[in-house]
Amino acid sequence: MGIDPEADMTWPVYLRSVLAFSVVSVLFLYAFLRLQDKLWLSLGFPAVNPDQAWNTAASFVTNTNWQSYSGENTMGHLVQMAGLAVQNFASAAVGIAVAIALVRGFARSRTNRLGNFWVDLTRTSLRLLLPLSIIGALVLVAAGAIQNLSAGTDAQTLAGVAQHITGGPVASQEAIKEIGTNGGGFYNANSAHPFEDPRAWTSLLEIFMLLVIPFSLPRTFGKMVGDTRQGYAIVSVMGVLWAASVGLLTWVESAHPGLAPQLAGAAMEGKRCASAYRCPRFSRAPRH
Repeated sequence: MGIDPEADMTWPVYLRSVLAFSVVSVLFLYAFLRLQDKLWLSLGFPAVNPDQAWNTAASFVTNTNWQSYSGENTMGHLVQMAGLAVQNFASAAVGIAVAIALVRGFARSRTNRLGNFWVDLTRTSLRLLLPLSIIGALVLVAAGAIQNLSAGTDAQTLAGVAQHITGGPVASQEAIKEIGTNGGGFYNANSAHPFEDPRAWTSLLEIFMLLVIPFSLPRTFGKMVGDTRQGYAIVSVMGVLWAASVGLLTWVESAHPGLAPQLAGAAMEGKRCASAYRCPRFSRAPRH
């Protein structure tokens, strides 16, 4: 593409590179969603309507990942893999690159150069996010998460009615969703669906994947500025805020009055459960 990997960018050039890449990403994903019905592996789904496509494209490119649709009923496999999952990589890589550029701004006192955005983006994607995601996806598949190109299976439910259950490349998207701190799962349950999170220990694994990079970056900050104590100070603040939030929310939700919260053990309605099989409404679900 004619990019000089040795070039060291000033902050305006770095910013323009970030914005240019993001604009192209939004337009590409929007077109992908609008042309879904004409693509391979569309599963017969129609094109995503313009408002939904624009909202989804802008959301996934900015790492917000707002999901106002049921993925298994709206997106074909190619759009899930080459559209949404790719942006899970790209948006996370952009965020990490900007964070590293910010750290360089603190560490470099005698220059206005912040590094090369394209080099940062490539290294973050290929050397960090991709290897971790491959390992994470393989572990999830071994645990029972879905990973196929199936158009779906018709199953007979316990209530005696037929239900169409969509398959798809779930584990691969789930891995980068967690590692890149993204949202918007393959199914409209965001890791609470047993096809995404099949066992109790995979819930712990996904929490680990969600936190491993954010809690590693403070140490990276300390190493880059030449004072690891500053990195430890940042991660200590993160830990204190986390503990205070969890403690306060646990106390409030456990003290919630009413029969339903008492039976459930807390005010759990509408919550993202760590594992679907540990939610009261799924407690009697079969393991297959």
